[in-house]
Amino acid sequence: MAGRRGESPAQGEDAPGALPEDGAAGGVPGPRSGGRAEARRAAQGKGGGRADGGSGTSGGAGGAGGRAAARRGAKPKKNVKKIVAWSAAGVLVLIAGAGGAIYYKLNANIKSFDADAIATDRPPEAKADADGNKPVNVLLIGSDSRGGNNSDLGGGEDGGARSDTTILLHVYADHKHAVGISIPRNAIVPIPSCKLPNGKWTKGGNDLFNAAFSVGGSDGGNPACTQNTVEKVTGIRVDHTMVVDFNGFSAMTKAVNGVDVCLPKAIYEGDINPNLHKKGNLVLPQGKQSVQGQQALDYVRLRHGIGDGSDIGRMKRQQAFMSSLATKMKKEGLSPTNLLPLADAATKSLTVDPGLDSADKLLSFGLSLKNIDMHDLKFVTAPWRYRTQDANIDLVQPDSNKLWETLKADQTIDGQNATGQQPDAGASPSAAPQPTAAATSAAAAADASNASVKVAVYNGTAVNGLAGKATDLLKGAKYSASTAGQAASTKYKTTTIEYGSSQKANAEKLAALFPGASLEPGSSRGISLIVGQDFAAANGMGAGASGAAATPGAQTSAQPLPTTVTNDARSADDDICANTTYGSGG
Repeated sequence: MAGRRGESPAQGEDAPGALPEDGAAGGVPGPRSGGRAEARRAAQGKGGGRADGGSGTSGGAGGAGGRAAARRGAKPKKNVKKIVAWSAAGVLVLIAGAGGAIYYKLNANIKSFDADAIATDRPPEAKADADGNKPVNVLLIGSDSRGGNNSDLGGGEDGGARSDTTILLHVYADHKHAVGISIPRNAIVPIPSCKLPNGKWTKGGNDLFNAAFSVGGSDGGNPACTQNTVEKVTGIRVDHTMVVDFNGFSAMTKAVNGVDVCLPKAIYEGDINPNLHKKGNLVLPQGKQSVQGQQALDYVRLRHGIGDGSDIGRMKRQQAFMSSLATKMKKEGLSPTNLLPLADAATKSLTVDPGLDSADKLLSFGLSLKNIDMHDLKFVTAPWRYRTQDANIDLVQPDSNKLWETLKADQTIDGQNATGQQPDAGASPSAAPQPTAAATSAAAAADASNASVKVAVYNGTAVNGLAGKATDLLKGAKYSASTAGQAASTKYKTTTIEYGSSQKANAEKLAALFPGASLEPGSSRGISLIVGQDFAAANGMGAGASGAAATPGAQTSAQPLPTTVTNDARSADDDICANTTYGSGG
C-alpha cells in the first residue's frame, strides 16, 4: 500500500515502523517487521475476531447468530439524574464518599513522564490578563503501544509505540471556547534533541512527526519528545500532555456506554487489515451507530476502504469522534454512576506530564472545561499538502504560522476575542433594534427547506467575531451555514450576499435576515454572505472601518486565517455524518 497518498513505506498501516530505514532523530530503530494481531489471527484461520472483553465485532454482521447485531441492540440503561454544577472540591468529596480507597486507587493508576525530558529552551508561558485569565494548551496523544494488553486490541507482537493521533487542544482564556488542532502523523517536521531512556540526548533533525513519540523505542513511547516537537513546530508552550493507549481508549468508550459515530460506507475486515487480502466479514455498517471497545478503536484507526485511504480522512473521523464524545459527556453531565468508572478507565492507561499527576489535578482541570459550549468547541487540521518527492506531508506556510499566531493571540478561528477580558460596552437589546427585527425574520424564515441551502459566511470588517455572529443567526433560521473567515477586504460598509446562477431565490429569502443587504450575482455555485459594518452596528459591535482596537491580553497580533483552515473546521455540534472522509476512491 506504499503508493497511497499519505502512507509512506515506513509509515503505512501494513508496515507500522515509525521511522525510515536510514535512522531518525537520535538513532531511533528503523521500522520493525511483523504483522499485527489481525494478521496473526487471519493466518490462523480465526477470521479477524478480536479479544477485547466481548465488545468486538467477532465476525461482524456475518458472524454466527448475528451476535454483533444483538450487542448493538442491547443498550445498558442510563442514569438520567443530572448534576448541573460541580466544583473540584465537590467531586473529590464524592470520590471520598465512595471510599477513600478509590481516590488512592485513581492516584496509583496515573503514570507521569520525567520532567527532566522536557526541553529547557521553550516558548514563553501565556500571560494572564488583569482578571487572571490564561489560555491552556493541552497535547492529546493516542498511542498504539504494543505493550501490556494492547496487542490484543490491534497492536501486534512488536515492541515500541507510535502516536496514531495527536491533537493540540487550545482552551481559550475565557474557558468558553476551545479548538483542537490535528497534526498529521506523517508530516515532515523538525524534531529537536530529545532524552533517551538511557539518559542521553539525541541530535535531532527533520523526520516524520510521529517519529518523535518513538524516540528511544520503549513500549510507553516518548511523550516528552512529542511535546518538545510540538513546541518547536508551533512556537506555543504546551501546558499539559496526556497519552492514552489502546487499552485505556477501549475502556473509556465502554465506561460511557458507547459513542455515536457515522460512516459513509460499510467497513469490512479487509479494510481494517489489508494483509487479509479478502473482503472478510462486516465490521462496521454504513450510517449512524454507537461504538465502544474494539469497534471504537476500529473507527478511529480506520484508514483503508474510505476516501483516498490517507491519514487526512482518518483525522476527520477522529475529530468527529472527539466531538461526539464531548457532546455526550456535556449532555449527561457528571454523575456518581458515570464519573467513577470513567475516571478509573482513563487513569489505568493514562500517562501525563508532572503537572497532572494526581486525581485531584486531573479532575480540577476537567471541570474547568465545563462551560465550553459544543458550538464553540472546534476541530481543524494544521494546513498541509502532499509532498511531490514522496507520499508524506508538508505543513503549508505561511498558513500554519498564521494558525499558531491566532492561538497565541487567543483569537478564535472565526476572529472572536476569547482572551477572557471581554469588552463591557455591548449595546443592550433596546439600543439595537435591528437584531430584534432580524430575529423575527429568522423565525419566519426558519422552514425545513433552509437546511438544504449552504451559506459561507465571511467577515467584511475588522470587527472580531462578526462572521460567527452571522453564522449563529443563519443556523437559528435552519440554514446550513459555516464561518469561512475573513473576506478579501475589511471595508464592506454594507452586508453583501453573492449567489450562483441557480441560487437567486434562496439569496433573496436569506436577505430578509440582513435588512439593507445588497444582492450580487457571483461566480461560485453557492451563496456567500459577507457581513459589513451595518451588521456590526446593528449588533452593537462597532462599525469602524479603520480596524478594531488591540485585543486586551493578546500576546501577538494574528493575521486573518486562510480558508484552508476555516472552511474545513468542525464544530462539536455538527452532524456526525458530515465531513468524515477525504478524497475519492476506496
